[in-house]
Amino acid sequence: MDWLAKMCLVIDYLESNLEGDISLEEAARIACSSRYHFHRMFYALFEVTPAEYVRRRRLTKAAVTLSKGSHSVTDTAIRLGYDSPNAFTRAFRKQHGVNPSKINTSPNTITAFDRADIDKVKRGGAMLEYKIVERPEFYLVGASKSFDFDDFVKEGSKYWKQFVASEYYRALWDLTRGSEGHVSKAPLISAYFPSEPGSRDTFTDVLGVEFDNHVNLPNIDKFHVPAATYAQFTCTYNASMKTNRAIYGEWFSATGYQRDEKKPDLAAYFPMAFRPLKDMVIRWWIPIINTK
Repeated sequence: MDWLAKMCLVIDYLESNLEGDISLEEAARIACSSRYHFHRMFYALFEVTPAEYVRRRRLTKAAVTLSKGSHSVTDTAIRLGYDSPNAFTRAFRKQHGVNPSKINTSPNTITAFDRADIDKVKRGGAMLEYKIVERPEFYLVGASKSFDFDDFVKEGSKYWKQFVASEYYRALWDLTRGSEGHVSKAPLISAYFPSEPGSRDTFTDVLGVEFDNHVNLPNIDKFHVPAATYAQFTCTYNASMKTNRAIYGEWFSATGYQRDEKKPDLAAYFPMAFRPLKDMVIRWWIPIINTK
């Protein structure tokens, strides 16, 4: 069963349980994937995280239920898994712009979020050029931050743009003066380390430079990047997220490659930037299972 067929089963599972308990771990199991990889693929296909998809769909169903007058606000909140009517009211107002108790008297329009439809997902519209490369292990030194996927989508880019203006980033620059790494051939790298299997739905995002493992650098974190086989894609900084979504939403399905779940995605930046970021070139390295 290919990835898109698995995602159809995931959507069936989510939709069948909008008024019950939903486990994203179970959704990832249905997709035969780690939670980290499942989040990446889901977002790539639908441009919304799994948790946000569930939230929007539940609030869409809530609007229909309340407009019919068949259930109270409190009953509806409980049926849709909210801890309290107040929490439900805040979420409802954020999506629809009106309190749930006023849905039939307010002049505001209601926002409906449709069920995901794989057939409507645009696939194969762009040709992604890539090549398969082998890289030995190397080490990064730099800064890191733990994100869950929803927070990363909302805040990740802003956080790292602020970091690039910091003294810590200047200190990284001083280590290498923007020269390329011996293995990566890149002056600056982001690495996205997935959490260990069975742990929380988080990953560690690292921004750093390749550096000799034998050099002791106090007060600077060091990270091991294992040897891997990568699919390599090159794009501009402005197109980097669009390219990443195309890799996870289209390329894996089109080529049949499998991602190596235990290893980090890498994004290499050329040159090592201060500002403007838009002038950078990005090289994505996506770890795949070598089937030779």
